[in-house]
Amino acid sequence: MRPPPCPADRVLRPGILPGHAGYPAPMASRLDPYRAKRRKGRTPEPLPEDAGSGAPDRGPGERFVIHEHHARRLHWDVRLERDGVLVSFAVPKGLPEEPGTVRLAVHTEDHPLDYATFSGEIPKGEYGAGRMTIWDQGEYETVKWTDREVSVVLHGERVDGRYVFFRSRGSDADDRDGKDWNVIRSDPPGDPEWTALPPAMKPMLAVAGTLPEDDAAYGYEFKWDGVRALTRVEGGRATLFSRRGEDISAVYPELRALGEQLGSTQVWLDGEIVALRDGRPSFAALQSRMQAGEPRARRLSRQVPVTYLVFDLLHLDGHSCLDLPYRHRRDLLEKLEIGGEHWQVPPWFSGGGSAVVEAAAEQELEGVIAKRLDSPYRPGERHGSWLKITDLLTCEVVIGGWRPGEGRRADTFGSLMLGLPRPDGLHYVGQVGTGFDDDTLRTLASRLRRLERRTSPFTTPLPRDRAAGAHWVSPKLVGEVAFKAWTDEGRLRAPAWRGLRPDRTPEELIR
Repeated sequence: MRPPPCPADRVLRPGILPGHAGYPAPMASRLDPYRAKRRKGRTPEPLPEDAGSGAPDRGPGERFVIHEHHARRLHWDVRLERDGVLVSFAVPKGLPEEPGTVRLAVHTEDHPLDYATFSGEIPKGEYGAGRMTIWDQGEYETVKWTDREVSVVLHGERVDGRYVFFRSRGSDADDRDGKDWNVIRSDPPGDPEWTALPPAMKPMLAVAGTLPEDDAAYGYEFKWDGVRALTRVEGGRATLFSRRGEDISAVYPELRALGEQLGSTQVWLDGEIVALRDGRPSFAALQSRMQAGEPRARRLSRQVPVTYLVFDLLHLDGHSCLDLPYRHRRDLLEKLEIGGEHWQVPPWFSGGGSAVVEAAAEQELEGVIAKRLDSPYRPGERHGSWLKITDLLTCEVVIGGWRPGEGRRADTFGSLMLGLPRPDGLHYVGQVGTGFDDDTLRTLASRLRRLERRTSPFTTPLPRDRAAGAHWVSPKLVGEVAFKAWTDEGRLRAPAWRGLRPDRTPEELIR
């Protein structure tokens, strides 16, 4: 039989936590890894010789502290007092609220006890550079403490519950330094009305309308000329979703830091992504961003940066906000104090609709959205409690073909043949030949050639002079046009191209 390890072996063996099985290590050896990563005079963090001698074990009620650490990636450091040191775990997404959710918890070096009260800015170039603040603190009870499992009950101001830290499966072979751990909550949340953050949500949509007569019953927002986006924030990570529910986070990398600003807040936000040109939202400027993939998106984020305008709140810290009235949701949203270089909460106005419409016209904005102050949020619905008020008529259309160009457009196209899908097929609604810049002409012409087909995709007859010489394409691309009115024949009057809508599909346009 192999003899039992001596205390020194027990301390140096990978994966063994301090204070396990009655083998306390000398204070110097416990904090040597911590000290080796830090330079005296270069960081405000406490160092072992400055940190006190390490108080003796205080018994069953031990201290804990959770630091919110804005390092290269935001994470939360959970530190448990044990035998004169702080045993530490870095939890990238923070402790889970709901039972059954397993999150990564990296076992890091022990910290001195004085770290329990530390907060400050660790300078660039130093280990763990970034802002460190105390997120929560209190006392804990030990349920179980071994080299493979640490089960504790935390009693803090923000966290109150039983958590189990445990070694990852297979970590003995793959994790030589004992860092790979997980954490799970093993009791239900203290709030009986707490509900998990939904994995997906759909936006509520407005209907076209005019200024309501009961003006005081409505709140008014400016209508932004951009693209709709819902944002899910959990564990300091923001994930953006298009109106269709696609993950578009990689398309707008400058918006990821919104999650870090919100920190541990769990929330669903609704808003509009806009690109500014001359201080005003420009749908044309946004076009290059909407269709960019990595790494082009990272380059464009510097050349054509976007702003996320947040105007609604759907879920907040374990509670659905869908049934709350619009006024209440806006109040909660403003209390979050969301504001940054690339995101903000735009103003809204209770009553005074005519003045808001005039202001929108003066600032050359697209229009106004009127929302009943008592209206709930109806995901995925287009509802009359939200009214879209604008002089600019726009329409989402499907491209069914193109007509050849002349002169400088000889190599691209002269106009696009447009349609609206109906249950019986694609109905022709006209053609558009204005609103294209040179880049759009080249890019769109290339995409259309790849979709070319021999027969017309339209189920309604086209004027003979329009159909002559046309090139047909499979009806897969959705675009947006601005126009003056509908003709009696159901055609667009004086349409102008605004851009492709990659966030929409032809099937979604069927009504």
